Amino acid sequence: MLLVSVLDKIGTFGMMRFCLGLFPEASRWATPVVMALAVISVLYGALLAIGQNDIRRLIAYTSISHFGFMVLGIFAFTSQGQVGSALYMFNHGVSTAALFLVTGFLISRRGSKLITDYGGVERAAPMLAGVFLVAGLSSLSLPGLAPFVSEFLVLSGTFTTSVPAAVLATLGMVLAAVYILLMYQQTMTGPVRESTRHLPDLRPRELAALAPLVALIVALGFFPKPALDVVNPTVDRLLEHVGASDPDPTVAAEGEGSSQ
Repeated sequence: MLLVSVLDKIGTFGMMRFCLGLFPEASRWATPVVMALAVISVLYGALLAIGQNDIRRLIAYTSISHFGFMVLGIFAFTSQGQVGSALYMFNHGVSTAALFLVTGFLISRRGSKLITDYGGVERAAPMLAGVFLVAGLSSLSLPGLAPFVSEFLVLSGTFTTSVPAAVLATLGMVLAAVYILLMYQQTMTGPVRESTRHLPDLRPRELAALAPLVALIVALGFFPKPALDVVNPTVDRLLEHVGASDPDPTVAAEGEGSSQ
């Protein structure tokens, strides 16, 4: 949880703070290659996650996909893309921490990390299954939960600079629904297995650990302004330092089919 939710953000933070800060011209020059690698990361990480039977390994591969979105937003060199990327670092940390925590509670109860060893957990432990579902839906960027705001900003910022990259990255959202919902279906729904029939539900101490994360996921999903107010000034200064600016909007002239 600490590695995926906190420590690996050092990489994307370093891209914004040091790569763009110290080497702005080289960063602009390398943008096409980096954006291509980011799109590959989004799709490849999602496909690897779909093929996993290990719950923790599946979540780890989802992070590879999500980090592709972060890098894509950074190198889109638009205010929306970079704000979305910076916010994604925080939102991804919160949602992945909740997912890893509830997964850890589940594995400690059953003694197995294999998806195929579970089934029907929602009947034995409904609160655990409910938090697992919220954390999973957050990971796939469901509207109303915090990561959706970040992912939407990244994609909208990327669309203004590279439509092909944005379209391909959008497929990552579709694949995210596949691997999260399949994992939930195979572990939480269906007939109750004998090995999961008597799994205890979340204890008060475990609920106390998960409640702040779930509250942040929902609160920032509906009202991200406090976080955006912190991020926006830093992104504006960074874009000014790099010498990048948002593309001029294309507005259709009144009564004409062309744009100006």
